[in-house]
Amino acid sequence: MINSSMILSIVTFVYAFSAVMYISAWIFDSRTPEKIALYTGLVGIAGNLVGFLLRWYESYGHGYGHIPLSNLYESLVFFALTIALIAIVIELRYNNFMISAFAMPLAFLAMAYASLNPSISDKIQPLIPALKSNWLTAHVVTCFLGYAGFATAFGIGVMYLVKEHLGGKEGGLISRMPEGYVLDELIQKTVMFGFLFLTIGIITGSVWANSAWGSYWTWDPKETWSLITWFVYAIMLHLRYMRGWGGARIAIISIVGFAAVMFTYFGVNYLPGLHSYGSM
Repeated sequence: MINSSMILSIVTFVYAFSAVMYISAWIFDSRTPEKIALYTGLVGIAGNLVGFLLRWYESYGHGYGHIPLSNLYESLVFFALTIALIAIVIELRYNNFMISAFAMPLAFLAMAYASLNPSISDKIQPLIPALKSNWLTAHVVTCFLGYAGFATAFGIGVMYLVKEHLGGKEGGLISRMPEGYVLDELIQKTVMFGFLFLTIGIITGSVWANSAWGSYWTWDPKETWSLITWFVYAIMLHLRYMRGWGGARIAIISIVGFAAVMFTYFGVNYLPGLHSYGSM
């Protein structure tokens, strides 16, 4: 019988194929693999969403009935979905596949880590009492939309630095990337998107913590690193809008910021705290 885990495992390879096609389109400068990559990516997003919703439905069959965002496996599935979706929306908006060429591999890696890592369980588990709240959906969804925005900004930042420092002759690989001013604008917009949702995520998390544990802030490792990540991007936006920073300096900060995101997401999960699910 087909279940959500099987569908999501297949989606892993769909994202992989899409990423390969995007990279092929970049290398060979061909419209055919570009179209295949886009359509495959859309199929992957659809499958990712179906798997996510089916897992939600399956949780009711287990008697738990909660949105599948409570452990590392489920969060990675949602993370991959948001990265792929944002990348393809930007691709269609700017009519340039290069954004997805850098972002789709990140969606694949997230799904591969979730589906192929034997240390991560894909079993549907009951929520602990503190997590049985409507704030779970608001908090986790907004945080991961923020993470996805920062992941996309990271890919664009890498692209900007490659284009800036390696240049490239007409018709070469580097010349097929969007112009520097377009990449600079996209870094700004994706960081703004991520910053907005991370801010909402921190606020909803604080309200939820107060209702669950009687305190808005406990300096839990994840809370602390979320705040550090927020400050990194707040400083970046301040430098952008108040000091006029742009180009390579902002691209570098977007990469540093994403390193903070990754530590917030993965690193602190293995530290003792209220948000720890590293063993799940």
